[in-house]
Amino acid sequence: MTLMELSAFEIAQRVRQGDLSAAEVLDAALARIAAVDGRPGTLDAGELTEEDKQKVHAFITLTADRAREQAEAVDAKVKAGEPVGPLAGVPLTVKDIFTVKDTPSTAASKILANFSAPYTASAVERLEAAGAITLGKVNLDEFTYGSSSESSAFQPSPRNPWDPSRVPGGSSGGSTASVAAGEAPLSLGTDTAGSIRQPAAFCGVVGLKPTYGRVSRYGLIAFGSSLDCPGPVSRDVRDAALMLSVMAGADKRDSTAATVAVPDYLASLEQGVNGLRIGLSPDYMQITFPDLETGELVRQALPEEIRAATFHAAEVLAKQGAEIVEDVPMPNTSYGIPAYFVISRVEAASNLHRYDGVKYGYRTTSEYHELRELYRKSRAEGFGLQPKLRILMGMYVSAAQYSEQYYARALKVRSMIRSDFENVFNVDGAYKLDALLTPTTPTTAFKMADVYGDSVLMQYADQLTVPANHAGIPGISVPGGIAADGLPIGIQLLAPDFMEETLFQVGHAYEQATADEAWRKIKPMVLR
Repeated sequence: MTLMELSAFEIAQRVRQGDLSAAEVLDAALARIAAVDGRPGTLDAGELTEEDKQKVHAFITLTADRAREQAEAVDAKVKAGEPVGPLAGVPLTVKDIFTVKDTPSTAASKILANFSAPYTASAVERLEAAGAITLGKVNLDEFTYGSSSESSAFQPSPRNPWDPSRVPGGSSGGSTASVAAGEAPLSLGTDTAGSIRQPAAFCGVVGLKPTYGRVSRYGLIAFGSSLDCPGPVSRDVRDAALMLSVMAGADKRDSTAATVAVPDYLASLEQGVNGLRIGLSPDYMQITFPDLETGELVRQALPEEIRAATFHAAEVLAKQGAEIVEDVPMPNTSYGIPAYFVISRVEAASNLHRYDGVKYGYRTTSEYHELRELYRKSRAEGFGLQPKLRILMGMYVSAAQYSEQYYARALKVRSMIRSDFENVFNVDGAYKLDALLTPTTPTTAFKMADVYGDSVLMQYADQLTVPANHAGIPGISVPGGIAADGLPIGIQLLAPDFMEETLFQVGHAYEQATADEAWRKIKPMVLR
């Protein structure tokens, strides 16, 4: 086993014991990046070469010198007998939607290409204080707008380590690709409609969306402020629990950060699932989407192998003592994407107004004669297609004459989705669920450029994940098998507010019970 196959838990344990140095781990990480990542994303990438098409391209900015200083500081503490944190020496990648002081923080957009952050996001700050070594910033959809990571202004965009002709998902595609390719055991991503869980499923790794407010959003460049959730990406559930235990908690710099006490997530892992009630819903075994020619809604069952992976997981958990509750109604699931389409664009348009070419970021080099012209030209040149579409759509649906028809109605639908979860998780209700088990995505990873450009169709890759964002509840995606096309399948677990420990408990039990299944021995293509 190579160093980069070790879990974050194992690396930190060995570094603390002095059996392994943080510098050694960093060397191994940088060597893996050099072997599989290829050139980082840039604004002037030019034509893709055949070699480019075989690489992962997770990174925008590799901060090797900064990482070296951090590793040396960890090793010095260990040598001096001083306490080091629970992530001592663990390599970490950070989605480039978080600020890191004196480091480019681009949001994968030309408009922030020259922005060096003056402060560090709370989540990153806490991870580094716990001993994590930040390798650099990884790529994403521009401002997180997308489900494939292809919309980044920094090309080449990330590719799926299981098959580089496929997308890694998005928007946290760089995060999940870097973990799947063994470049780091941990990555920090964000989830607004499934942007951690969907790419985690596509890349065969673990991705957690915490309860809204469980992790501070301070230093997170906002997309949809009522939906955005920072969360961990890892190769196993224990590492996700370890990472969340470091990040979670109140933050005086973020009024939306919850003050709810953070439990010992690692302690919950070994409790097993005996007696837990885990639900299956037929509403998560299909997707509902508009026929672009007729406008009618079409209901389509998920592919059989994705459904089978979910049912297999239920059987595995049942053998561990869980009670499987079938036919759980989640009737408003199919409305998640239309409601998200409206709400997210209103919030995105509001958040994007701060980029004006005056205070920071890109400013047009063209001639302008007054302030509004400066705004127009800077935004026209600095924003890519997806931000422009969201600004236009957000302003349209929130306009006074349309707000009641679209935005107010979307907020009501959001409340209905929340009610679905409250109903099935109610301890005095008919179902009394501890968790809901579903597929994570309706397909495996699609080919590069197959869906990109159709923002409506791409949005439906998130239909099974977005309800959790509307409801604010936690959700986790864990690997659930390998499809006939050789790509990973993800299964999703959803739980009540602030019950991440239940997700870890169930996810870990499933991992342990399936540890010897043949599909778990298969490695991503770039590592074969």
